[in-house]
Amino acid sequence: MAPSVGRATAIVNNHLLMIEIVRYDASMARQWDEFVTTSRNGTFLHCRGYMDYHSDRFNDCSLVALRDDKLCALLPANIDGDTLWSHRGLTYGSWIVPLKHFDATVMIEIMDAAIKWMKRQGIKRLVYKPVPHIYHRYPCEEDIYALFRHHAAIIETNISTTVDLNCPLPFDRGNKSGVNAARKAGISVGPSDDWQGYWHLLSWLLGERYDTRPVHSLDEIRLLYSRFPESIRLYTATLQGELLAGVVMYLSHPVAHCQYIGASPRGKDSKALTLLFDHLIQEARRQGFRYFDFGISNEDHGRYLNEGLVRQKSRLGGRGIVYNTFELYI
Repeated sequence: MAPSVGRATAIVNNHLLMIEIVRYDASMARQWDEFVTTSRNGTFLHCRGYMDYHSDRFNDCSLVALRDDKLCALLPANIDGDTLWSHRGLTYGSWIVPLKHFDATVMIEIMDAAIKWMKRQGIKRLVYKPVPHIYHRYPCEEDIYALFRHHAAIIETNISTTVDLNCPLPFDRGNKSGVNAARKAGISVGPSDDWQGYWHLLSWLLGERYDTRPVHSLDEIRLLYSRFPESIRLYTATLQGELLAGVVMYLSHPVAHCQYIGASPRGKDSKALTLLFDHLIQEARRQGFRYFDFGISNEDHGRYLNEGLVRQKSRLGGRGIVYNTFELYI
């Protein structure tokens, strides 16, 4: 692996740790993606093909940790002023680590070396978003312990609603009735390639309700779909050719995650979205996913909870898990 500028080593208790922190550059893309694929906690969001689609918006400052000159961890990140962020173009983006030959002692060494590197670069603050535990392919919270050792504080908590597919709770009575009614009405659900039609509906809904628009433009989501066709999928509910509802699924074993959810007024009245969720949860179980994640129900960095939305998701069998953000002053 070709090194970038900014090597650093750490000395702890008079012991030289063989950890080097190197800033990522494009020559490392293949090694980066291979590492993510075999890691304990990386998802396709951490692959360069996903991270780099919006490289014009963020000044990438991803870090690579080398131990005895071998890659041992990755940190997707960007820099803004004197703050290093877990990449702001991603929902989560902590140190990505391997399954084997890595424990809390190695993580502490990496965090120590990274902080030493940041100090040399004039970075004064780290904002860090751990990968939520449901995405871990094997337990992976050594980074949270290392943050504690450096007196990091939680500055944001968002709550998501998640179904454990090993023992899913059933829909409540009202949603069960909605599923049956939608089926009797002849609503069809399944995968779709109608990105343009759904983006038109989604953009209209977000504009009407929240005076906003999807984070991804139509061109961007199509680009990402072309790069990750097995991981990004559109599912819709239709009746006689009319698009009633849709969900974009981000599929990263062990989690099937809802990224964009929307239903037209007719789709809402006809319970098309409820039928679609029933289909998606059953499909995720068949495909061997462990969790079905409806996504967060917060605004204002977690301070506002959309109570109606979280109740709706709970009635579909979901329960709460948190997405935390930590702050560490260097």
